Amino acid sequence: MPTDAGEIEAPGGAARVVPPAGFDAGLLTPVSTGTAAELSDAAIAGALVAAEVGLARAWAAVGVAPDTAAAEISAALGWRGPGVPCEWTELPLAKLITGAVAGGNPVIPLVGILRAGVPEAARPWVHRGPTSQDILDSALMLSARAAGELLAADLRRCAESLTHFAREYRDVPVAARTLTQHAVPTTLGLRASGWLRGVTRAVERLDAAVAQLPAQLGGAGGTLASFVEVGGPDRAAALPAAYAAELGLAAPAAPWHTTRWPVTELGDALAQAVAALGVIAADVATLSRTEIGELAEGEGGGSSAMPQKRNPAHSVLIRSAAIRAPQLAATLVAAAGLAVDERPDGSWHAEWPTLRELLRLARGAAAHARILTAGLRADTDAAARNLARTGGLIVAERLALVLGPVLGAPRVRAIVAAAEDGAQLAALLRAEPAIPAAGIDVAELLDPAHYTGLAGRLVDAAVAPPRTHTEDPA
Repeated sequence: MPTDAGEIEAPGGAARVVPPAGFDAGLLTPVSTGTAAELSDAAIAGALVAAEVGLARAWAAVGVAPDTAAAEISAALGWRGPGVPCEWTELPLAKLITGAVAGGNPVIPLVGILRAGVPEAARPWVHRGPTSQDILDSALMLSARAAGELLAADLRRCAESLTHFAREYRDVPVAARTLTQHAVPTTLGLRASGWLRGVTRAVERLDAAVAQLPAQLGGAGGTLASFVEVGGPDRAAALPAAYAAELGLAAPAAPWHTTRWPVTELGDALAQAVAALGVIAADVATLSRTEIGELAEGEGGGSSAMPQKRNPAHSVLIRSAAIRAPQLAATLVAAAGLAVDERPDGSWHAEWPTLRELLRLARGAAAHARILTAGLRADTDAAARNLARTGGLIVAERLALVLGPVLGAPRVRAIVAAAEDGAQLAALLRAEPAIPAAGIDVAELLDPAHYTGLAGRLVDAAVAPPRTHTEDPA
């Protein structure tokens, strides 16, 4: 069994460090393998250290702690600035992990470790006043913000690729399918613009959720009494905003120990993002079937037994995330609903691995979707063959609308029912004297490309650059 850390290639080719054996490095979760390094145990431990250092710095910022103490703590524990985990190379991660069991969270053993790692004169300002939840919640929000920003960047790259794809195939007619069956004509561009709208909306929701992730600072019972005792009421009141600024997080309006909207709203945004990517993956997987062949991934996966196969591997992995994400988001909501008293007993603890796994799934799904959308290929010949598979029957709705007033609805239904293929349908229609008399061109009537409605306009609206408030509406 391997015991040492190594490297693994992430989607897109970047190398990521693989944790030692015993840690979930992705053997059974390939969708997130090589992504979300910012959510590893080591990275979150660094965020915990940053949450402690940030508090000491906030005490100095409001004029209570000596500047020298804050500077010594920052230097000793690897402070790198707001929004970034500390890089304290002497942090004994294994000791921290095992020590978390006795107290139920990793902050309890962390405090002693950190105090031993800073100069003696500065030690009183390590963990001065907070409860463990203040530090852990703030660290998780710090990690979630970093992951959310990286996720949003991948989603934006997906949107760029989908924009180009929708423009290129704006007017290419394909069969729309409802309840698995051919319905009416649509366009490949419109289908892609639907994917684009889903991703764009997901980015908007994610950006909003990430931007409002707050620091946590309430003390033992959410009253900030310990901070008042140390610095007085005015400086204690200023401390949460100063703390948030040090961590690069939003300032909390109040302690949110049992008011878990930051977690549930982020969970909802993550689930929506994965769902938007899941729709793309499901469509690509379906339309890349051998007997359909309208789409193909640029990088197809292989098979251990069938060398001829070109599996839609990215779509498959994205779909695996889309299946799991909703249940994780539901767990976050369930935990929020059981956040009782002034400190949740178990529901808070259930959030930690759930939120991290949801973030990891979203990061992995977006990384694979970035590759999928950038290399997505369309086979317009296959699309045309499929569109013609039912002859002119795919425009039966149009026939009813156009010919109903001319022939009567019962006669139109009878003609459609009697036609065995497109050629016979055209012949039956041309045999109706009333149709040429009404000036109706049968060939044009049966052409699927002439029954795509406002598809082109809908594509144009989807791919248009967003308007700014300074643009002239004229």
